[in-house]
Amino acid sequence: MPPKATPAAATKAAPKAAAKPAGKPGVPNPAVAAARPLVAVRKIDAREAVAEQVVLPAVFTAPIRPDIVHFVHTSMAKNKRQAYAVSAGAGHQHSAHSWGTGRAVSRIPRVSGGGTSRAGQAAFGNMCRKGRMFAPTKTWRKWHRKINTNQKRFAVASALAASALPSLVLARGHHIEQVPEIPLVLDASVESVKKTKAAISTLKNVGAFADVEKAKASRKLRAGKGKMRNRRYTARRGPLIVYNEDAGVVQAFRNLPGVEIAHVDSLNLLQLAPGGHLGRFVIWSKSAFQKLNNNWGSLTRESTQKKGYTLPRPVMFQSDVGRLINSDEIQSVVRPAKRGVVRAALKKNPLTNLGARVKLNPYAMVLRRSELLAQERRSKARKEVVAKARVAAKAAAKAHKAAHKVNTARTLGEAHSA
Repeated sequence: MPPKATPAAATKAAPKAAAKPAGKPGVPNPAVAAARPLVAVRKIDAREAVAEQVVLPAVFTAPIRPDIVHFVHTSMAKNKRQAYAVSAGAGHQHSAHSWGTGRAVSRIPRVSGGGTSRAGQAAFGNMCRKGRMFAPTKTWRKWHRKINTNQKRFAVASALAASALPSLVLARGHHIEQVPEIPLVLDASVESVKKTKAAISTLKNVGAFADVEKAKASRKLRAGKGKMRNRRYTARRGPLIVYNEDAGVVQAFRNLPGVEIAHVDSLNLLQLAPGGHLGRFVIWSKSAFQKLNNNWGSLTRESTQKKGYTLPRPVMFQSDVGRLINSDEIQSVVRPAKRGVVRAALKKNPLTNLGARVKLNPYAMVLRRSELLAQERRSKARKEVVAKARVAAKAAAKAHKAAHKVNTARTLGEAHSA
């Protein structure tokens, strides 16, 4: 973003800025900034013509809080609802009572009388045919919401500040590629436009008619039962025209698809942030733009319209935290970074870990060594016993084999002699 210039320097450079073209059609102007001292007032008969420059109102530097905007918008949108409910007697228009216990049927109320198939059928319950619904809707539901005045003002101020950021306006879906500057301020003659034909010409001259065509092309059939309830079609929002005095501007712009008109003294969050989404494309008249300073004041100056009100202060005046932390002023007083890595010792069980056991009991090493030596002696003795047993077993097997051989020969000799 280019560095901010002083108002005096910007005033001196105003003729040169007016002489330069605002950019090629279809190409965004790279000189558009988020906040600057002065804003150009454009003529309605030519896109590049700059009538003069005005000071940017302080409300455009208010903190942007999407959470507050979403909360306030959700509550405000509920204040247009009308009460609805099912009939109080729906599902209870029968002469029915329970048969009680002992008749091998459930205790649900049953239609009285006889002679028809309806008699004896279950009634009233939400599980029954022609029965009432579960938890019938009532007209005394809490339909509307009270909203703190300061919260509503904070939300509107945030929406106004967001409307001056081209990135947020583009992200919301508005077609402002042809617009020379955001916020777009037109001279006082825009409030005197009386014909829709002249309004279209004005929007084309300032590059804002593409957003109207986008809104017109977005008209679609609504999905759901709203088609039967006088809201058959849906469409996107176009630009919002903000004026100070109505000399025909309302009648001229009101019939354009997507275009809305608002008075600067009664800005509505539902128009500035439709759907709770920041970044509405707003076109200002010069007198309405200049009146914002009186209506909203600044951080130090109270508003003339809202008694005792000043703009909310941002939590951080410098949002670039990395730049703050790495600045020389902060780095010169902070403690040096700790390079050593201190790792937590792993706790070991002395019952299963010899090293931990030796730390607690140095004699554990001697005991362990004696255990190993005893184990080695037992193993050696066991091997000797096994070896002796194997030798004795071999000798016994050899003796048995010899005796078997002698007995076999003796048996065969006796048989032969016989």
